[in-house]
Amino acid sequence: MRLKGLIICREVFCSSKATKAMIATKFSMLQHVCFVPFARATRHRSFTVSASASASTTASPSRNLTASTTASRAPHVDPRVLLGMSEHDLQQLAVEFGQQSYRGKQLHHLIYKRKAKEIQDFSHLPQAFRNDLIEAGWKLGRSSIYHSVTAADGTVKLLIKLEDNRLIETVGIPVEDEKGSMRLTACVSSQVGCPLRCSFCATGKGGYSRNLQRHEIIEQVLAIEDIFKHRVTNVVFMGMGEPMLNLKSVLDAHRCLNKDIQIGQRMITISTVGVPNTIKRLASQKLQSTLAVSLHAPNQQLREMIVPSAKSYPLDAIMKDCRDYFAETNRRVSFEYALLAGVNDSVEQARELADLLHEWGRGYHVNLIPFNPIEGSEYRRPYRKAVSAFAGALESRKITVSIRQTRGLDASAACGQLRNNFQKSPLVTESDHEKSEPDVAVAC
Repeated sequence: MRLKGLIICREVFCSSKATKAMIATKFSMLQHVCFVPFARATRHRSFTVSASASASTTASPSRNLTASTTASRAPHVDPRVLLGMSEHDLQQLAVEFGQQSYRGKQLHHLIYKRKAKEIQDFSHLPQAFRNDLIEAGWKLGRSSIYHSVTAADGTVKLLIKLEDNRLIETVGIPVEDEKGSMRLTACVSSQVGCPLRCSFCATGKGGYSRNLQRHEIIEQVLAIEDIFKHRVTNVVFMGMGEPMLNLKSVLDAHRCLNKDIQIGQRMITISTVGVPNTIKRLASQKLQSTLAVSLHAPNQQLREMIVPSAKSYPLDAIMKDCRDYFAETNRRVSFEYALLAGVNDSVEQARELADLLHEWGRGYHVNLIPFNPIEGSEYRRPYRKAVSAFAGALESRKITVSIRQTRGLDASAACGQLRNNFQKSPLVTESDHEKSEPDVAVAC
């Protein structure tokens, strides 16, 4: 009220320079004193209004269907999440709450080094600051692990339960070298499900809900580190979803993984099946990370059969974008090629693939992936002899090739398999359980 009165005074009594100067000085002093609590109150008020708006939408049957349908497709946006914020942003946040800027550095350490999971775990911070954050609607942004499976080879697959009860997968793949040091790769999801529905992919068969926010991507890496008690050294965006359809969140998460969690850019791979114009956008970022394009076929006709979305992004167009990407970034493009027995694994198709790559330039690498069997799929895993012959045909034509070691076969490690065993639609909360039957498919 005092602030409002002073603003009115400034508008009415402006007849003399002395009066103006006096009022300006008092206003400046009052603004300095009131800024933090005023901003905090505004934040809290906007949070309350948002919750009320949500409640009114639910109360209106005529609008509810449209709202819920939109929400299931759009990103679940929540700006009051600490995970994903840079040290600079956290320092600014601390100052906004009337704290010294070094409290922001402490926040950064607690989030990314100590890997705290709740704001109340910030024992190094004043209790009043923690309470202010919680009262203003801030949260850390860590989710619970709903289920985990460990394979005989040490691969661990996690189902993470998000705030809206949806499940996403992430996989931790440990590899120990001859010297005994471990490389730990986190395979992360970028969407809840996937809308592109590649014919061999379990994720597409499970449907699509929404994009992930940046913190929901980042927390997957931290969850893997928690499980293994070891630092993640490599990150591949090859889990559920098409990263290029959620490029903003993927790039925001990439920045945090690199700058805050300190995983080198060259240790991060972004995969795509191909979305028009997005490879150009990624090239403009001038990242030192690897681009992996899921090709899966040496010609357009076969690719459309395996990857339905290829109809909107012809092979020539995607190859041109890959050539331009190499020219722009000087980073080699890797082509993922899932080998499907009797479909795309013949020596003749390997030669056709080599001709395609040579036609569009140099700097390419082919990563062969023997198909990971999934329930209900018509595709089969090729024999080792067929895989070796395909790789040999590429190498004889001077194409750099590698064969991905299959990991986690006994842990449903193929993308989307484990999630499909547990969830076809959002999980029912305990409060809802009393009202209706669970809509969860569980395989015990």
